[in-house]
Amino acid sequence: MNKLKESKARYYADKLAVTSEPGLTNAQLMLTNHDLKPVEPERRQWGPWNFVGFWIADSFNINTWMISSSMISGDNGISWWQSWLCVWIGYTIAACFICMTGRIGATYHISFPVVCRASFGIWGSLWPVFNRAAMACIWYGVQSWIGGECVTLMLRSIWSKYQDLPNSFPSQSANTRDYVSFFLFWVCSLPAIWFPVHKIRHLFTVKAYFVPAAGVTFFIWAILRAHGIGPIVHQGGKAHGSALGWAMVKGIMSSIANFATLIVNDPDFARFARKPKDAFWSQFFTIPLGFAVTSFIGIIVSSSSAVIYGGTPVWNPLDLLGRFLDGANSGERFGVFIISSAFALAQLGTNIAANSVSAGTDMTALLPRYLNIRRGGYICAIVGLVMCPWNLLSTSNNFTTYLSAYSVFLSSIAGVMICDYYIVRKGYFQIRDLYSARQGSPYFYTFGFNWRGYTAYICGILINIVGFVGAIGKKVPAGATYLYNLNFFCGFIIASGVYYLLCRFFPIPATSDRWMEVGEEIRNPSVAYGAEDEIDVVSEGSRDKYDMKKDEEAGVGQSYLKTF
Repeated sequence: MNKLKESKARYYADKLAVTSEPGLTNAQLMLTNHDLKPVEPERRQWGPWNFVGFWIADSFNINTWMISSSMISGDNGISWWQSWLCVWIGYTIAACFICMTGRIGATYHISFPVVCRASFGIWGSLWPVFNRAAMACIWYGVQSWIGGECVTLMLRSIWSKYQDLPNSFPSQSANTRDYVSFFLFWVCSLPAIWFPVHKIRHLFTVKAYFVPAAGVTFFIWAILRAHGIGPIVHQGGKAHGSALGWAMVKGIMSSIANFATLIVNDPDFARFARKPKDAFWSQFFTIPLGFAVTSFIGIIVSSSSAVIYGGTPVWNPLDLLGRFLDGANSGERFGVFIISSAFALAQLGTNIAANSVSAGTDMTALLPRYLNIRRGGYICAIVGLVMCPWNLLSTSNNFTTYLSAYSVFLSSIAGVMICDYYIVRKGYFQIRDLYSARQGSPYFYTFGFNWRGYTAYICGILINIVGFVGAIGKKVPAGATYLYNLNFFCGFIIASGVYYLLCRFFPIPATSDRWMEVGEEIRNPSVAYGAEDEIDVVSEGSRDKYDMKKDEEAGVGQSYLKTF
């Protein structure tokens, strides 16, 4: 009887297992599947214009509007041009970090979970991956809630009584109407998760045209209702002196924090690049330009609300659209419907590209034998449903506090990753060993964990932890608050600095003494142990075959390439 139960359990387990490369050991089945392997040449189809289109589509979303417009709201709000300056600085810095992590994926065609194995260890990488996946799930819920607000506006435009839907919701931050809209958006998003990313590319194409057009329409409409742009631009900020300086610093850091997850997971997208430079210039210029344009629209629209209605600027553009519905005629109601529909599409595209795909990729690394990107995406959607995202968006202060906390953890991961690749290893990876659970693997370290990476990661968090306690309402020293205002930089610099020093005093294997990137195009992405003798690489302008071997006599794990 027990044997029968075991055989049935094994049968169902095998049915749930995803497709894997033949010849893998049980340990390797916990390290790889089709979605985790290096991308083969046939799927490397992203050119520079694909990245340009992706970031233009991603930049037009409500979250980007709210970050910029929230800078001009509140008692310490800054002026519109100061807010826009913060946006330019913040997103330019974010673009630099994006390009640094993206180059790793574009060169070796591997995703963030695999890149993490080099700096945190084969098994040690699971915690940073889980950390980032959890953040993506939470962010999925936040974006879905904002998408639900778009649905509310769409329904109010058609059926005005939807605004007065009876409330039976216990939370003070939400009501039945809002939750119904959130649930409708959440359900409508599910089919998009089913399709592979390359099959929903038309969604992003439509978004890249439709959403910017709707945003510009909203921009013009708000200016007309404010009787021109003059009254808007002549509004001054409320912050002065040191308060102004720190308000601008917080604005810059909020812009960077908006990219915290994308900074560490850009390899998930860049690995599909034809060559590394396709993922460099296109991202470096498009990110600050695209997000600055979107933020400018958000800033002006939010500033116009103070002229139109008086009082504090409305930092959420959807709230302003809702005010436009009050006493609106049929033409204005139709306009609100079209704009809110575009924003709903924007939230859907952003959720798929930046959250469900990213979380799904991370979850494949957590349980690769049974999870792929599609299954991980649905798990992400479920978590986003149950994590009560409305509490994070109740006020602009809650929203920016969450963004800051978000970057505290991810900045340390980014610091370790970037220092490991660019400074310690000088661009050199042994790809097949990133999928090896053998104790002799250079990335196995100590029981699969790189204690240097974890020490640096914890140090990067500790520098910000006291300030974070202050951000949630507790009294802390002023110095800790000032450090926390620079949270991403503090976490990144401390983590990368500690990691570099530890690697200097306690050297790690598989490094190079000169710059050596050897993964421009991996011709044979097989990771089974039986195929470990050689790996084919094609360099730009030539076809050279390299044989990767460990220099066991050196005793430090230094690897070299022998050219045939």
